[in-house]
Amino acid sequence: MEVKIGVQYAPREIVLESAQTAEEVEKAVAEALSGKSELLTLVDDHGRKVLVPAGKLAYVELGEPTARKVGFSAL
Repeated sequence: MEVKIGVQYAPREIVLESAQTAEEVEKAVAEALSGKSELLTLVDDHGRKVLVPAGKLAYVELGEPTARKVGFSAL
């Protein structure tokens, strides 16, 4: 699924493809915003962690789950 994260005072948003479900991402965002965690931590499709300070979150946008791409055409 595609996740877009807006960060305060940053000119660009963070965009990542994650294998996490929408519920898992929502739970992580809720914990960060409620103060249970100081960082929003998400993992992308390549296993890299994305850490964003909870106090700097502007918005989090959850996209539709993406289907696996198959083929040899250039996109």
